[in-house]
Amino acid sequence: MIKRSLKEIELMVEGTGLKEEFKNLYIHGVSTDSRTITKNQLFIPLVGENFNGHDFIEKAIEKGAVASLWNKSEPLPSLDFPLILVEDTLKTLQKLAKEYRKQLDIKVVGITGSNGKTSTKDILASILSTKYKTKKTMGNFNNHIGTPLTLLNLDEDTEIAVVEMGTDKFGEISLLTSLAKPDVAIITNIGEAHLEDLKTKENIARAKLEILEGLSERGLFIYFGDDPTLKKVIKDVNIKQKILTFGEEEHNDYRCKLIKTDKSGISFKLTEPKDEDFFLPMLGKHNMYNATAAITVARYFDIPYDLIREGFYHVEKTSMRNELVLAQGFTILNDSYKSNPSSLLAALDTLYDMEGYSQKIAVLGDMLGLGEDEIEMHEEVGKKIDPNKIDYLFTIGPFAKYIAKNAKMRFGKDRVITCNEKLELIEKLKKVLKPNSIILVKASRPLELEEVVDRLKKEVVLPKNQAI
Repeated sequence: MIKRSLKEIELMVEGTGLKEEFKNLYIHGVSTDSRTITKNQLFIPLVGENFNGHDFIEKAIEKGAVASLWNKSEPLPSLDFPLILVEDTLKTLQKLAKEYRKQLDIKVVGITGSNGKTSTKDILASILSTKYKTKKTMGNFNNHIGTPLTLLNLDEDTEIAVVEMGTDKFGEISLLTSLAKPDVAIITNIGEAHLEDLKTKENIARAKLEILEGLSERGLFIYFGDDPTLKKVIKDVNIKQKILTFGEEEHNDYRCKLIKTDKSGISFKLTEPKDEDFFLPMLGKHNMYNATAAITVARYFDIPYDLIREGFYHVEKTSMRNELVLAQGFTILNDSYKSNPSSLLAALDTLYDMEGYSQKIAVLGDMLGLGEDEIEMHEEVGKKIDPNKIDYLFTIGPFAKYIAKNAKMRFGKDRVITCNEKLELIEKLKKVLKPNSIILVKASRPLELEEVVDRLKKEVVLPKNQAI
């Protein structure tokens, strides 16, 4: 984490007002949250729609904050406490991160894309850690606040940072890449997330390609070579850096082929640039592509294939993303963090491939942020769900009912159950659950379907039958 004197911090952010008596105090990291701030951290109070961090300065001090940034527009507190005055604490947070990044002798890998960013980050960080001191974006800290915090959490001796970058509008990744200054940039794929704001998949691709604005001139750009939208849009972009592609199609530099997928993970083969076999203890064919992207970066950093395999074995996965949860007599595939048509169909494919269960149930909630065609997209997903591979389909939410509408035409009405509330969903699930069932739970973030996962784990106890 950043460790600097307050005098240095004031210079880095071009702040004012710090009293001379405080200038030799040192910070050990930064925090924007007075609830979790720890001793000797710099407090950075942000202003949101429904809160003002400046109101919590006393709480931050109680928790051990050593100093605070302070908006000049806010009334000064009647405290004898180190304050650095700035015009805008959010912009100052970003500026501090940018200046700190400049001071570090470090390689940065930036990852963006519609789906697979977090899984690719987790896989890649695990591989890189076999040879280098590596840090990664924690959780989902991938926006205009989270990315600066990620950079400021890097240590002086960190060798490689894996930084996830998200966006829902033009200009955001442009900002994040200007802060992180990546040496390697990855685009995992282009899906339907954020169509509401960006309108077309081509625009989504253009927004993701902003990552190139901060990429080192001698850097490496890696992208999913099977993605039709990326291939189309990239033709119009003048890319000066070295390019490598990954995917299943023959033209890719790193070409993968699925061997087997089951509840223990995926087995796949790399056929280009050379034949290598791998096993990844993560679920779903889509993770083969995430793993191949990670392999591409690992080989760029001269990591041998045996260490790549070791990295696969030790991946620490972020929760609520294709997470296999062992409940009391049944299993939950918790993929409740987000949902869009392409990621939902990938999750269903994973469910289809899970063998040894007495029945398979899909619990699907709304896919949000899809724009003006969101009803049609839900209906299309309903048409594509295979009634021969799922025993029951449950939906929850005003848009998910359109998934149910089209699915009923092929499932029959008794196997498709539409719910309006979580409690209703849980009670109806209890009535059909059998020992050794597996349940996929997937929806967009605002539905918070992890609450359903938690309650099922606590409330439902079934005999632990042997797998069939």
